[in-house]
Amino acid sequence: MSKLILLNKPYDVVSQFTDKDGAKTLAQFVSTKRVYPAGRLDKDSEGLLLLTNDGALQARISEPKQKMAKSYWVQVEKTVSPSTVKQLSLGIQLSDGMTLPAKVKHVREPADLWPRNPPIRRRDTVPTDWLEITIEEGRNRQIRRMTAAVGHPTLRLIRHRIGDWQLGDLQPGESIVLNKPSFL
Repeated sequence: MSKLILLNKPYDVVSQFTDKDGAKTLAQFVSTKRVYPAGRLDKDSEGLLLLTNDGALQARISEPKQKMAKSYWVQVEKTVSPSTVKQLSLGIQLSDGMTLPAKVKHVREPADLWPRNPPIRRRDTVPTDWLEITIEEGRNRQIRRMTAAVGHPTLRLIRHRIGDWQLGDLQPGESIVLNKPSFL
């Protein structure tokens, strides 16, 4: 039976079930056997991670050619100007080439957002801002590299949507299992 697990991956957890360096892994949060991540979230990123036992679904979610939209709440250093939002939207030149256009908008800090442990660094003289960024590609650390390239380092990165699947009310470490998901 095909299964899909929606997990709110906590900060400081690697997107795999084992780690030779002793890092926290998905095994501490997912007890379902023979499911695998469809894509990744860096150790220092949080939020929605999909796991499945269906290879075709896993490929559909994670294969860049499929262009499945992924949306992130991004807390950055300094106030972001409208011209910088436009620049991020049009695409950013990174060391591995130009990014595809992205959907970028200012947002308020998400309601009911859980505290991060450890908290992000705060400086009284440097404000922060929140963006929602939606991309259809998934280069290594892409969002972080994009915001850094325009002078706004990412402080916190939370993926809240992949395609039609949303994080919803899941708290860090919580998951839900969908048997016979409606997308199959």
